[in-house]
Amino acid sequence: MPFLAVGLRIQPSEAHLQRTRRSVNAQIQQELSSVISSTSIIMEPNDADWANETERYMQSIKPRVQLSVRPGREDDVAVIVGYANQHNIPFYAVSRGHALTTSVGLFEGIEIDLKSLNTIHINPNNQTAQFGGGVYSQQAISTLWDRGFVTATGGCSCVSVLGPALGGGHGFQQGQHGLTSDHFVNLNVVLANGTAVRVNENSHPDLWWAMRGAGHNFGIITSFESKIWPDNFKTYYVRSYQFSSSSLEALVEQVNIFQGNGTLDPVWLASFGLYTMNTTLSQTEATISWVFLYDGDKRGAAPALKPFDNLQPLSVEEVNVPYKTINDQVGGAVDSYLCEPNKTHIIGTANLQTYNVTSMRAIYDLYNQKISQHPSLGKTRVLVEGYSVKGVRSFKSDDSAYPLRDENILTYFDVRFDSSDDPLIDFATEWRNQTVALWNAGEPERKPTAYVNYAAGYESLEARYGYESWRLDRLRKLKHEYDPDNKFAWYNPIVPPNSRH
Repeated sequence: MPFLAVGLRIQPSEAHLQRTRRSVNAQIQQELSSVISSTSIIMEPNDADWANETERYMQSIKPRVQLSVRPGREDDVAVIVGYANQHNIPFYAVSRGHALTTSVGLFEGIEIDLKSLNTIHINPNNQTAQFGGGVYSQQAISTLWDRGFVTATGGCSCVSVLGPALGGGHGFQQGQHGLTSDHFVNLNVVLANGTAVRVNENSHPDLWWAMRGAGHNFGIITSFESKIWPDNFKTYYVRSYQFSSSSLEALVEQVNIFQGNGTLDPVWLASFGLYTMNTTLSQTEATISWVFLYDGDKRGAAPALKPFDNLQPLSVEEVNVPYKTINDQVGGAVDSYLCEPNKTHIIGTANLQTYNVTSMRAIYDLYNQKISQHPSLGKTRVLVEGYSVKGVRSFKSDDSAYPLRDENILTYFDVRFDSSDDPLIDFATEWRNQTVALWNAGEPERKPTAYVNYAAGYESLEARYGYESWRLDRLRKLKHEYDPDNKFAWYNPIVPPNSRH
């Protein structure tokens, strides 16, 4: 326990420890409440709303939160960090609690919950907006769309804007504009020592570089200014296909043609493929779903989709939707299966240039083999995400810490369990490892890479932060400068927790 000094010879009882925790928590609450705003909320484990306050997406890697502080004002964050440092208490900032990596489970201390810092203000120039650090994706999408604008966020509506952005930030605007982090204008950051600074290309430019791609390692963003673009309340065309096994090779080959090895026209937001069981179509083998999202109407999209119509799909659905519901079309709605909290997920990822037909077949056959052994795992998702990358590549690779601008495709493997002690977890982990290995085997000339926001924590630092030696060298030097005591060590850390730099 970071709050307690436990003697070496006498092992206190659990009851004694709990009484001591309550006493220490009460003291911290009293002291903190006297120095932060009256609109702040401090909770401890005995509070009625504790379970909701500390709810996580991944129950199996929950941080061990001893006290949760929800700042009511932006400047409270620096005060909380200063207090934690003064009393040698670890701290961890959270916006929506969707971290996937195992390293967050090593944390024990004070949680700084940013969810009350959730304001959105469109600036008078109608070119940028100011966002609080607790704003989540659907909130940003809906608020801006109601005013006729869009901004760059992820494709999952329940996650924060900032969390993915600190690792780069893929999403449906990237073909036109680039990653979410590419359109930051200003960041208000609390550093490890409790200092609040403004970070941009002219102020702390080295930290500006690091925050866009490896930002979880360097500070807490309490608010940020980012670019927005007019959308004028238009609709987007979405066509979804379901295919059987017999179409797999022809489908993958056609998707490769459609994606164009990184040359997909940004008028196409993305194409997503998914292997999963759909028992209304087949009881014995996975269905192959592929969805295409187009910035325009059916007439404009139809010529490019004609080859897929000719592949004898099991079903075809089409819809025109406003941008505010675009994430729903890929299963990313706030109330979707994908967003349900308090589950255990066995996840894996790899980045690709193009789809290897042989590997995609092997992954599909492996899926069916595993489901035949354990049908209860039929909701397992093997997902591939093919965004347009023109906007991403319009920025120089060395302009930020994000290292993967030459990647065209994201992949995501996910087996979900209701508990963290399910007897099939080892089985699912082996399946994960086999699937990721097959993705990587499809491009044997390339080194494995992993989008840091999809990384589970077992991937190498180079896979997450770049194989060019200068990248990790620069990150480590900046870590030594800005966080020598490694306070920010809980999300895919550059320096392992409990290590100094």
